[in-house]
Order: sequence, then structure tokens, then C-alpha cells
Amino acid sequence: MDHPIKSNRGASAPPLSLEPMIKFLGLVAAASVASLGCTRSASDSGVSASSTATTATSVTSSTTIGTGNAQSSQTSPCPRTGLWALCSVEKRLRDAGFVVRRVTDEAPRRAGFSVTPAVYTLAGKRLEVFIYPNESAVSHDIRNIDTVSASPRGAPSPWPMPPTFLRSGNLAAVFLTDNATQAERLTLALTAGAPQR
Repeated sequence: MDHPIKSNRGASAPPLSLEPMIKFLGLVAAASVASLGCTRSASDSGVSASSTATTATSVTSSTTIGTGNAQSSQTSPCPRTGLWALCSVEKRLRDAGFVVRRVTDEAPRRAGFSVTPAVYTLAGKRLEVFIYPNESAVSHDIRNIDTVSASPRGAPSPWPMPPTFLRSGNLAAVFLTDNATQAERLTLALTAGAPQR
């Protein structure tokens, strides 16, 4: 039993239609707009809930740094100099998902650092941020600091646990945590580069 051989020679593919792709792009755009509206209201309500939950474990005389929306970040009073300022540190930490609480009643002088730190709590852990006027000023101090112990070379560590030390531009910071994931998140957030001009 022989079957005749069929050939596709001369056959052409059916024409392609852009209609499914156009519908898909319309759905993606609609979903993006809908999620943007939901995200804004969810973040506003999430701030008060997370701030309330953190208050019980934080220092009593501290200030919560609120989250801003896209409109307030465009009119931010934070200087756009290409150097770190406290407001740009706080924004970067919030963008990284930290609940940022500034501790206002303590700012101890630290041996080896020529500037007084701003003190924060992040998830109940202590962060000290040293903002210098420029990169050469921070470099001058870092030359004499053991970055493993975050203290002057040869001096005992003043920290209650091994610190995470980092530097970015005109900023130096010491983070006290035993959580490697938090330390990595903080390091990635602050060493991603100084704020843009």
C-alpha cells in the first residue's frame, strides 16, 4: 500500500496578527496602573502598623523617619550634591526596606572618628552613621582605623559585638547586628554609591 507523498512546497504560513500582542500590552499597562494605586495605599497603612510594632522594642526617646511618596521625594529638601547627607541615608535605608528610627538622645563621640555619629535603630539593631564634609576627610580618619573592629588600630573594640563597618564616599558607618542578612542589606544599600547630583 503506497501512500502518495505530499509536498508543502509553495505553501505559505498564515499571516501574523498583532492583535494578541496589543491586547497583552493593554492588560500589562492596566495592571501596572492598578498595582501602583494599591501599592501607595498599602505602604501608607503599612507604615503606621510597622512603626507601632517597632515602638515597643525601640529606645523611648527616638523619632520615626516617615516614608515619603514619589511626589514628596521630588520636592525633597535633601541637597543633590553627590555627597551623603542624613536625609539621603534615611531615604536609601527606607528604599532598602528598613524601618528607620533616629535615636535623638545619644550621639557618643567615638575614638578614631573626628565627627559625631547620627544614631539609628534598624529592626532593633544599632547603626551609627558618620557623615564627613568630603571624601578626603573620611579617608584621613579611616587611615588610622582597624576596619574589622571599627576602632583605632591597636585599641580594643568598644562595641558590644563584632561590628559591620562600611564606607561610601563621604560616609562611614558601623552597624551592630548578629544577623548576616540585615548586615548585607545595609551594606548593599549604602555602598551602592553616593546620591546622584
